[in-house]
Amino acid sequence: MARILAVDDDSSVLTLIRNALQTEGHTVTVCSDSAEVLEMDLSRYQLILLDIMMPGMDGFELCCEIRHWVDCPILFLTAKTREADIVRGLGYGADDYLTKPFGIAELRARVVAHLRRDQRKKQHSVVVGQVRLSLRSKECFVGSEKVPFTRSEYEIVEFLALSHGQVFSKGQIYEAVFGFEGESDISVIPEHIKNIRKKFSELGMSPIKTVWGVGYKWEV
Repeated sequence: MARILAVDDDSSVLTLIRNALQTEGHTVTVCSDSAEVLEMDLSRYQLILLDIMMPGMDGFELCCEIRHWVDCPILFLTAKTREADIVRGLGYGADDYLTKPFGIAELRARVVAHLRRDQRKKQHSVVVGQVRLSLRSKECFVGSEKVPFTRSEYEIVEFLALSHGQVFSKGQIYEAVFGFEGESDISVIPEHIKNIRKKFSELGMSPIKTVWGVGYKWEV
């Protein structure tokens, strides 16, 4: 089951969403203030439901703000049915929309469909703790600060971060990053790890832990 965030300034809509999805086994967090969403750890959610018509920052603006931090499905909740509005929302990075008023069965079906589809490999960016990985450009950021990794260092970071909590040996890391036909050997892995740690430490971070006698793991 998934962790879902619902954002809407109408408390009755939030209650409907929470009741409908919690009975399906999902964990639902609700929020009525779009500004509060920017203070949340959005990486913990597998799907976000986002109202368009909200006071202050509307759903279009909020989606634009958070899309580069999250790669999960975003579904707009909207009373707007004009094609131009729908196209605009999808252009900001939303995956789909539900038109208000919507039925519980439709809500559940859309959520299930998008969660199933999101089992695909991530294509945009992933946030793990304080680290954001841009999977397309192969760049790593801590906050707004880009970490100057080499390509090999980045690949090691991505491999460990996307499997955070799991322990990998030097051989497993080498195989995942360089493949069977790598031109070096596993002795390069500790050197890469040392360089990665140095660059992270300059930003006050130490996410890669040594598990003595086994290997390394990413610890959020």
